[in-house]
Amino acid sequence: AFASLVFTVTDPNDLSVINEFRKGLENPEVLKWPENGGDPCGSPVWPHIVCSGSRIQQIQVMGLGLKGPLPQNLNKLSRLTHLGLQKNQFSGKLPSFSGLSELSFAYLDFNQFDTIPLDFFDGLVNLQVLALDENPLNATSGWSLPNGLQDSAQLINLTMINCNLAGPLPEFLGTMSSLEVLLLSTNRLSGPIPGTFKDAVLKMLWLNDQSGDGMSGSIDVVATMVSLTHLWLHGNQFSGKIPVEIGNLTNLKDLSVNTNNLVGLIPESLANMPLDNLDLNNNHFIGPVPKFKATNVSFMSNSFCQTKQGAVCAPEVMALLEFLDGVNYPSRLVESWSGNNPCDGRWWGISCDDNQKVSVINLPKSNLSGTLSPSIANLETVTRIYLESNNLSGFVPSSWTSLKSLSILDLSNNNISPPLPKFTTPLKLVLNGNPKLTSIPPGANPSPNNSTTPADSPTSSVPSSRPNSSSSVIFKPSEQSPEKKDSKSKIAIVVVPIAGFLLLVFLAIPLYIYVCKKSKDKHQAPTALVVHPRDPSDSDNVVKIAIANQTNGSLSTVNASGSASIHSGESHMIEAGNLLISVQVLRNVTKNFSPENELGRGGFGVVYKGELDDGTQIAVKRMEAGIV
Repeated sequence: AFASLVFTVTDPNDLSVINEFRKGLENPEVLKWPENGGDPCGSPVWPHIVCSGSRIQQIQVMGLGLKGPLPQNLNKLSRLTHLGLQKNQFSGKLPSFSGLSELSFAYLDFNQFDTIPLDFFDGLVNLQVLALDENPLNATSGWSLPNGLQDSAQLINLTMINCNLAGPLPEFLGTMSSLEVLLLSTNRLSGPIPGTFKDAVLKMLWLNDQSGDGMSGSIDVVATMVSLTHLWLHGNQFSGKIPVEIGNLTNLKDLSVNTNNLVGLIPESLANMPLDNLDLNNNHFIGPVPKFKATNVSFMSNSFCQTKQGAVCAPEVMALLEFLDGVNYPSRLVESWSGNNPCDGRWWGISCDDNQKVSVINLPKSNLSGTLSPSIANLETVTRIYLESNNLSGFVPSSWTSLKSLSILDLSNNNISPPLPKFTTPLKLVLNGNPKLTSIPPGANPSPNNSTTPADSPTSSVPSSRPNSSSSVIFKPSEQSPEKKDSKSKIAIVVVPIAGFLLLVFLAIPLYIYVCKKSKDKHQAPTALVVHPRDPSDSDNVVKIAIANQTNGSLSTVNASGSASIHSGESHMIEAGNLLISVQVLRNVTKNFSPENELGRGGFGVVYKGELDDGTQIAVKRMEAGIV
């Protein structure tokens, strides 16, 4: 035994690890290694072992069906460069590979390893290929790639399909300048593709079929990976549009994005790519199906307006879909705006007239963001547009001014920017709650065509000085700066007292006029009477007099004898000789209708005698109140 140890070629540490490796196997006989010891690096060399001098460099046992654990001191094979253990039934805890600084290729895939240590990747500075696919590692909690892996600057291939990777995709993977193949399918990854993957040199990227919530967010960054040949993103929650720049991936041959939440029109750049395989199934793509140049293409279970490649959508449909594109495809609209007829009752927020033409767009509080599309100008029959309480920004398209039937445009509580276009037809334009509009100082023009002034009332309108008086703009400032508030306070201090004084003046003038009038009325004769000429046929030569009595609103008649001559100031002639005598004169001549001047009583009143200044004797009948 001593002689055997002395003359062994293999490094003793390496020999110890190999013997432990064999001892742990349930079926070591399949290796065909000597049963009674021997020298792995001696003559003859053991099967599946490659040595360099006395050091073991490679262990290649792919597909032998070996069962059992690996020795936990495997990292003592410090000169190991290749480890091929794939497609066996190795199980238990993976040993740490920390310190295997010369290891370049490690194939551990398709086994039954159930645990991976935290320091597994430490110090693998020459690692080029690592495969851990199809191992139930940390099945209960899952695991994440540690930051130590980023020290493997030579890494080219990293495949970890279905091995319980969890959490977000590590950002450092996008910065590894040598990484060309990254296959991480069927794990538990979540979140977006990090921005660090921009311009990555990857040729193959598989992120498909993540369990749980899956990966999400935009796929815009993949359009910058111009070296890609295979891109699998299916079976996730990716959203947004396929970027137009996807056409820059001139090396791409295989693209699969099925079963996601992707939306929008298919970009022409994608349709023109000569792909071998293109899978667009089970998304929310809209609009027409373009004519694809891909050899094999599938686009089932989407919201296309047509089912055949190259068939076009109705003009109104395209106008609304381009609007939808501008407001970033809120999910509720994406789910309902499908087909080739917006008047079929399924299009949320769309109403049509009797001619089956779009007349109303009613989308308040609909989670709209982004900008307004000029395409709405193609809806010539639209009369009302309600887009209040969203998160819209940018300008109101000038093309919207061509909508001759539009009577109401409500953009309140958004973030619309000036200038506003000039609408030439009567229009109620509601803009309150748009900070960029209400920040315009009073008297300033938000556009060359519309002059608007911020108001304090939600329904305040534009001053009449606006050039386009046929349109009314209504808006309210969402907030005021301290300077504006202070300025308004100073104005109020001056204006309020003046306004109060003027109010008192306006109240006093009519009151004064009323008092004067009452006083004048009080001093004027309350009544008057008309004395008619004598009737020659009257045997008593009596003059009949009609009295207008203001005290009771009635008329009285008076009989008088002799000629009447009334002094100036007491009566005057009216209408062909009729006399107008004041009641005051009658009071004087009858001694204020004294009982001593009473001549008699009748059915309509009492008759009093009297004598005028010229000696004329008169008899006056004073009618009872209420008699007409």
